[in-house]
Amino acid sequence: MRSGPLRHRITIEKFIPENRDEDGNFLPSAWVEHKKLWAKITWLSVKDVLVAQASSSETIARCQLRKRDDIETTMRVIYDGQTYAIDGPPLPDAENGKTYMTLMLSSGIEVQK
Repeated sequence: MRSGPLRHRITIEKFIPENRDEDGNFLPSAWVEHKKLWAKITWLSVKDVLVAQASSSETIARCQLRKRDDIETTMRVIYDGQTYAIDGPPLPDAENGKTYMTLMLSSGIEVQK
C-alpha cells in the first residue's frame, strides 16, 4: 500500500485489567498505548450511517492501515483527541488480503472488557 493516503496519525490502545506487581500491590486497570500508526480515516456518509443504524450498528468511520496481526477488537483507536471502538475483526483488502486492512470504527461507546 502506498504511503500517500496514510495521512492520519492514530494511536491503538489496549486495555490492561487490574493486576498485581511483583510485591503483590494492586495495579489499577488502564488503557495503554499499543502502537502509533499512519492510517486513512474515511467518515461514512449520512446515508451509510443511517443504513448502519438500521442494522443496529454504531459504525461511523473506516480506518484503513497496512496489514498487521497484532490488532484485536478489544482495542480502541484514538484519533484527533477522540476515542473510537473497533467494531468487529479487521477486514482484509480485496486484492490479496495481505496489503492492507480496514477497521470499522464507532464512537460514543465506553470500550472496556
